[in-house]
Amino acid sequence: MGAKQLSSSHNVTEHPQIFAIQLMEHLVVPTFVLDASGTCIIWNLACERLTGLAAAQVVGTKDHWRGLYRRKRPCLADLVLRERSDSIDSLYSVNRGKSFGDTGLSAENWCEPPNACGQRRYLAFDAGPIFSETGELLAVVETLRDITVQKEAQMALEALASQDGLTGIPNRRYFDQFLQQEWHRAMRDDRPLSLLMIDIDHFKQYNDVLGHQNGDECLKRTASLLSGAMLRSTDFVARYGGEEFAAVLPGTDLDGAASVGERILEIMGATALPHPGIDPKVLTVSIGAASLGTDMTSPDSLIATADAALYNAKRQGRNRVVVAERARAPQVEALMSA
Repeated sequence: MGAKQLSSSHNVTEHPQIFAIQLMEHLVVPTFVLDASGTCIIWNLACERLTGLAAAQVVGTKDHWRGLYRRKRPCLADLVLRERSDSIDSLYSVNRGKSFGDTGLSAENWCEPPNACGQRRYLAFDAGPIFSETGELLAVVETLRDITVQKEAQMALEALASQDGLTGIPNRRYFDQFLQQEWHRAMRDDRPLSLLMIDIDHFKQYNDVLGHQNGDECLKRTASLLSGAMLRSTDFVARYGGEEFAAVLPGTDLDGAASVGERILEIMGATALPHPGIDPKVLTVSIGAASLGTDMTSPDSLIATADAALYNAKRQGRNRVVVAERARAPQVEALMSA
């Protein structure tokens, strides 16, 4: 800001440097420039409008991060200056790859500009160096774009794609993705991982007596109770299909999984949802519990083992938790795939 104003095309020709500065300052794209030392030398009007931080508060300092974050951290232009492209993945939500040949960087991230009143904004960043004719680094330019609306729309679509339309909890597609992710994490970090397969008992009779509309309400109520039984934010319940649900329990061993299963039975019993098609006339569930074993070769092994335990729970009289034996996992997998 504050560069000498040019009044004619003749002056533009005579003073190209001043013109370039004025052009940068009045670009409609939010832009700031750091010199080779990392000091901000331009913070344009669009940048002021986007962040609420005036140029007078930034230019001549290394406080450009204040326009985007509440705590001091590198901006993308800083990474270009330091040649630290390897830090993008740890600092930004999305690494959009190089956009300026071999020297520029591009990324996306959630930010908290001073004028956002505590609300986050999702911005896209592009940063690239400016070199002299001799190859000397003169400055780094960073541009910002507010893509919060697009990001929120994307997140809403992703949520719909991963959500069961009836119960509102995650669907089978998202369950498969989540279990695969937790499987790899458990294998990498040598951590326990458990799975509960949960089935509503005598659900066909429920539909036959009360009709499918009431059956849908039963599924929604059960999904809500199961979700409420998960006490840790890392635990995850999904609708597996029909009247069957699945709970993924990262960092939980077999004993812990059995305890979660017993808690589910207690909650179902205390709620006492009516089931007029059976005696006693109360809705119950059966649960099969399994935990990751060294002899398991894939997430399908864990599902097959928990499913076999669920089958045993049904066979033993329903309304109970049956814990699988880890040593039987390969045989169970073979049986389930036969």
